[in-house]
Amino acid sequence: MKRVLVITYYWPPTGGSGVQRWVKFAKYLPDEGWEPVIYTPENPEQTSVDETLVREVSPSLEVIRTPIREPYNIYRRLMGKGASTDMKKVVTPISGGRKSLAQRLSLWVRANLFVPDPRVGWVGPSVRFLKKYLKEHPVDVIVTTGPPQSMHLIGQRLHRETGLPWIPDFRDPWTKMYYLRYLPLSRRSWKRLTEMEQSVAREASAVLTVTPMVQAYFRGVTGRPVAMITNGYDAEDFAGDAPSPDGHFNLTHTGLFAADGNPRILWKVLGEKAAADPAFRRALRLRLAGKVDEEVMASIREAGLGDSVVDLGYCEHLAAVGEQRAATLLLLPLRNDPEYRVILPGKLFEYLAARRPILGIGQEDGAMAEVLKETGAGTMADWTNETAVRSFVDAAWEAFQKGGVADTKGDVARYERRSLTRELASLLETVAGK
Repeated sequence: MKRVLVITYYWPPTGGSGVQRWVKFAKYLPDEGWEPVIYTPENPEQTSVDETLVREVSPSLEVIRTPIREPYNIYRRLMGKGASTDMKKVVTPISGGRKSLAQRLSLWVRANLFVPDPRVGWVGPSVRFLKKYLKEHPVDVIVTTGPPQSMHLIGQRLHRETGLPWIPDFRDPWTKMYYLRYLPLSRRSWKRLTEMEQSVAREASAVLTVTPMVQAYFRGVTGRPVAMITNGYDAEDFAGDAPSPDGHFNLTHTGLFAADGNPRILWKVLGEKAAADPAFRRALRLRLAGKVDEEVMASIREAGLGDSVVDLGYCEHLAAVGEQRAATLLLLPLRNDPEYRVILPGKLFEYLAARRPILGIGQEDGAMAEVLKETGAGTMADWTNETAVRSFVDAAWEAFQKGGVADTKGDVARYERRSLTRELASLLETVAGK
């Protein structure tokens, strides 16, 4: 077997969508003739823990962990318990919530003293450790996956000093990432960030992205090959019969629900329909499986829908899959930001596998809209497109009253994790051969 070193900040038992891509690749790469070796922090910042993902990791998989100094620990000491408690109510602390003077100062420090991100202090120690490791345990290819984008700086230095082929995997854009506009970056810091992105893209053996639009962007930055392998779903997670309907009209959202993705037009439509139709009000359930920003909850209550909410809090991955499969409709709002047009949320592909109709809220000409259209899995409505939202809800409610909303039937096999891993193995073979 050939060997690939994967450098990632996120790894089980850490939960969340940022973990799943490489957990699933690591699960299926040995079937394609590649042995993955994972390098990850010993003590990362964890916003969630998911033991179901731990069970996805083979006992034979080599996982190397080294300590990292987390600046967020210093931040919490400076801000005190009150600030930490307040920010727990905010899903995206950088772009969301009202900030005190101390919090704004901390953002300036994060933006300008930790470039490209607060994990940059792990780069030097990791390079020193891995250079020694690789002398005794050779690999054929190095892969770095970000964010955090500082992981790519580790791979870049190892590539320079060892000559090993190296692929940076961009799960999200770098300088085109939406939240950067909320950071008080100085001109000097922005210049450094841009130079880092360009040097990583131009020195890599190949670049890997997750959406067609991000692939097109990097093709304009580098002359290196730029591959695109989307996120996906694991068919094993969807094995067996779906949960039986519970008799309610379940509009379900799984994962983080941020204030800048708050679909106020949907709450308006649902609130008006519930007020006009007692049967709809009795049947409606808003099932929220994941951390929900307080601003979103306030909007739901303001629309008169507070009694319809089932707030499940954070759910482990397989529990979230169960919620997706049991839904009547699945809700997937994007962040209301122009830069988010290029994003394909990881949960989209599991929504597709759940075969329940999807209501997307976001750019109607964006990357997610293209996937929904291609697969016939749902509708994409702009944040102000009340007509499209109302039409989708009305049609689903009518079908529900007649016996149930039909499963979607489009071809989604190309997004299955085994198939995607074969694409990855082919890319690794190409890069290793060169």
